[in-house]
Amino acid sequence: MTTTSTEKTGARNDEAAALIGDARERIDALDDRIIGLIQERMAVSAVIQEARISSGGRRVNLAREMEVLGHFRDALGKPGTALAMTMLELCRGRI
Repeated sequence: MTTTSTEKTGARNDEAAALIGDARERIDALDDRIIGLIQERMAVSAVIQEARISSGGRRVNLAREMEVLGHFRDALGKPGTALAMTMLELCRGRI
């Protein structure tokens, strides 16, 4: 049995299904870019952590993390804090 575009998207007509399909492709492309940027951020964070540790410092700078959390919260509201926490968790301890 073949699934139609309206069934796949939940749309009620072909025009809406096409719009949703196109928008989903764009979202998938954006998600790929976001994942790439997070991976890049993880690599840069590892460089910073390595430099900090090799100079006798701590792996994590809590004051800096608070700045990042505030930046995300200011830009995206309360959910931005959760997003930043997840991102920071991904970027910690890769050394």
